[in-house]
Amino acid sequence: MRRTPESLVPRIGEYLIEQGVLSEAQLAQALARQKQIAASGQQRLLGQTLIEMGLVDRETLDRAITLQIIELHAALQEANRTLERRVSERTAELRRALERLTELNQIKANLISNVSHELRTPLAHIKGYVELIQDEQLGDLNDDQRKAVTVMYRATERLERLIEDLIEYSTASREGMTVDLQTVDPAGLADQVLDRSRAKAEKAGVTLALAVDPQVPAVYADREKVGWVLYQLLDNGIKFTPAGGRVELAASGTRDLVTFNVRDTGIGIPQERLEEIFEPFHQLDGSPTRRYGGTGLGLALVKMILAAHGAQLQVDSLEGQGTRFCFSLPTAASAR
Repeated sequence: MRRTPESLVPRIGEYLIEQGVLSEAQLAQALARQKQIAASGQQRLLGQTLIEMGLVDRETLDRAITLQIIELHAALQEANRTLERRVSERTAELRRALERLTELNQIKANLISNVSHELRTPLAHIKGYVELIQDEQLGDLNDDQRKAVTVMYRATERLERLIEDLIEYSTASREGMTVDLQTVDPAGLADQVLDRSRAKAEKAGVTLALAVDPQVPAVYADREKVGWVLYQLLDNGIKFTPAGGRVELAASGTRDLVTFNVRDTGIGIPQERLEEIFEPFHQLDGSPTRRYGGTGLGLALVKMILAAHGAQLQVDSLEGQGTRFCFSLPTAASAR
């Protein structure tokens, strides 16, 4: 039977019995003697007790211990070889699983890209005709028709944004996120983003606030993509903040870094689910009757864009009290 290291942990008495050097009765006598010695306050090894009682001689005991050590060493080597083999097999399994996952992600990204591009063409036709109708180039409209066409136009714009997000995500997944770095004025960028978000905030009954020092230093970043990030964070804040609430965009800077904060007084996010909000195509409320729409790509893309800038997105949230998103970018002076 193959010995394991555990079975060879030194128990010299049992080992000597196995080797035929000692009988069980002799071992029992030695153990009883050892117990008597311990009761008197002395400590004595079993091997010493066996020698003192004349049950074994020093040479026999040393030989038995040496053989036991050799067997233990061999068992440890075999255990190490077995462990290395298992680690190697498990590593190969994980590598195959990773390759398969990469392949599936590539297939998914290609599918998203193809579907998104196929959707873009008919949507362009729909949007074009809606614009013609809205401008009354195909005939006069009454008030009810005008309202209906306005709703249709907003729906096509929303669908267009969703398709653009899908295309951006699939492209970034396949080719990586590229950024066009340049000097950007944070105050001017924040003003533009706030203006773009104002109509949605007014419709939702949410107050927008700006807290950006006009003297905050310029950053070195991709203007379009960072503007999209700020817009997405504001849009998220507006979406999840009930009427009467507030969403604030703030920026403060040092010589080396400018920090952007987007705070809202919305519904908040459970602490144990904070990481989920960055998963693509994932909604915290996944039910068919969920209140808040979207593809679940916004924050995933935000994280990818900031990672391409070497920045990290931090999030703090309390249920029922609101959420704060924060990230920092290098100033133009420190980046050059």
